[in-house]
Amino acid sequence: MLLEKNTTANILEITMTIKEHHPELSKYLNEMGITLPDVANPVMTHKVLQEYYNSLQALLNTYKPNP
Repeated sequence: MLLEKNTTANILEITMTIKEHHPELSKYLNEMGITLPDVANPVMTHKVLQEYYNSLQALLNTYKPNP
């Protein structure tokens, strides 16, 4: 349970960073399929949360703004 809380806090932090410092990336947040698993009753395990966090990190790390 503690892992899920920490990962959720990390997701919130990186999401806020994207929205505040790179608003042009916000459109990709809704397009990320991992956000909402495509099942009737999704189970949000630590693994699912961690994969989502990793995808957010990858989005930020691969983004190179044009000066």
